[in-house]
Amino acid sequence: MAFNPIEAQKYLKGMDYPASKQDLIEHAKSNDAPQEMIDDLDAHDEDRFENPGEVQKAFSKS
Repeated sequence: MAFNPIEAQKYLKGMDYPASKQDLIEHAKSNDAPQEMIDDLDAHDEDRFENPGEVQKAFSKS
């Protein structure tokens, strides 16, 4: 099941963009994101995100 893209932004608050997928994962972990979100991020084909909208769009495709 895909993680909610709106809730994902809560765990990515303060993230500097552009960011790599690994940067997003590490930032989310530091904000105590649930493992489901980490797994969803890791599963995305995109390796770089230019802004929060691109992250939200990626989660919406899941």
